[in-house]
Amino acid sequence: MLDDQLKAQLAAYLERVQQPFELVASLDDSETSAQMHDLLKTIQSLRSDKISLRTDGSDARKPSFTLQRQGTATQLRFAGLPLGHEFTSLVLALLWTGGHPPKVEQDVIDQIKALDGDFNFEVYMSLSCHNCPDVVQALSLMAILNPKVKTTVIEGGAFQKEVSEREIMAVPMVFMNGSVFGSGRMTIEEIVAKLDTGAASRDAAKLSAKEAFDVLIIGGGPAGAAAAVYAARKGIRTGVAAERFGGQVNDTLAIENYISVLETDGPKFAAALEAHTRAYDVDIMNLQRAEKLIPAAQPGGLVEVQLANGGSLKAKTVILSTGARWRNVNVPGEAEYKNKGVAYCPHCDGPLFKGKRVSVIGGGNSGIEAAIDLAGLVAHVTVVEFADQLKADAVLVKKLHSLPNVTVITNAQTTEITGANGKVNGLSYKDRTSGAEHHVELEGVFVQIGLVPNTEWLKGTLELSKFGEIMVDAKGQTSLPGVFAAGDCTTVPYKQIVIAAGAGATAALSAFDHLIRN
Repeated sequence: MLDDQLKAQLAAYLERVQQPFELVASLDDSETSAQMHDLLKTIQSLRSDKISLRTDGSDARKPSFTLQRQGTATQLRFAGLPLGHEFTSLVLALLWTGGHPPKVEQDVIDQIKALDGDFNFEVYMSLSCHNCPDVVQALSLMAILNPKVKTTVIEGGAFQKEVSEREIMAVPMVFMNGSVFGSGRMTIEEIVAKLDTGAASRDAAKLSAKEAFDVLIIGGGPAGAAAAVYAARKGIRTGVAAERFGGQVNDTLAIENYISVLETDGPKFAAALEAHTRAYDVDIMNLQRAEKLIPAAQPGGLVEVQLANGGSLKAKTVILSTGARWRNVNVPGEAEYKNKGVAYCPHCDGPLFKGKRVSVIGGGNSGIEAAIDLAGLVAHVTVVEFADQLKADAVLVKKLHSLPNVTVITNAQTTEITGANGKVNGLSYKDRTSGAEHHVELEGVFVQIGLVPNTEWLKGTLELSKFGEIMVDAKGQTSLPGVFAAGDCTTVPYKQIVIAAGAGATAALSAFDHLIRN
């Protein structure tokens, strides 16, 4: 299962195992079971003094295995092979079960251990999903830390019948005690906050009690991270309030155009942004959504940002870097069938449509890249583009047209996503030339039509463009003194990571200049 290089890396990691535990496998006569047995034997052989292996498990899901530390009631199970993007999740589960401390804030660990109740989680993932590991790792750690939490990680490809019966059409999908708990990427802090209902009010009080910042950054994507690093290096009091550090980068797969980094992926890049920011004296406040900006009452006064949890933060200068999100197509059926055939992440959810017919709405780079990726998995891809020609780069268009199972429809206005019995069954569109109505029968629709800035909460407070972008000058200054902005939420052209990072640095330097001059 593992090549020599991977075995050597795994052996080095397993040296950190401090406490003995056992792997208990439930196997059948399938090829996947044989592969799982081989994987577990390899793991056991690399640390035989601390890890033991049994194959007499009796779980209904086969193949699967549990990790059980001696003297504890840990309830963590992997059903199917945790390879691909989930191999890291397996390694971390082995280390944590073996007593290696997790890199999680102590406050969060204390919250997890204090959870009281019956929490039986089932998380469905795919091996190509780059959003799944965060959820898998969070729920795995919770099961290891708190015996009242039971977590089963299920690889959808190995349990297709179960996935079909539960109508799972997007991953990660999390059930708790048999009911849907959540879908999509979630951090451990978000999961714990949903379970600990008193956390929001406690957090709000802590935030409101903080001293005023010299620079307060709203948003933790590339622009926000760059702004934080540049501000902190000036020796001024710097804070970052973000819904999730990394922002939209977390939902990006391959990144191959960030200068000096030949190739990486979104979650790794987002983790690196946060690690770099934490290397400085920056107060990072995650899971915080800004709801209102209150300008300074007088020149040189404090700007206030009110948060969704009821807390508020004050600062001498503010940098807005709230980024953007995927644009909805806004037709009947889109909201109704979200995660029931309507999807926005082809890398995450594509494997769930293996052998089926899908459509991609959008002919830009993201849409055509999605269509190319999906063509290798699904039976057929129909690309629907509003304009009279595809807008993607020529090399992508050429590749797309070389694929035998792709149909391209241009000059097409999507009018409805149809469905029956809770699932997508087709897409309707109007020919913009003839006006004729058409319907395509399919099982999935992937929406890839660009971005919308996260600036609704700023309307009426500062100047926005007709597209909702924050108007900024060359220094990142907004229409409000002491308030700057950077990244995809602004009028700066070309929404690229490298451009957002540069704009964040510019905004931080401008904020510092504002401070020393005022």
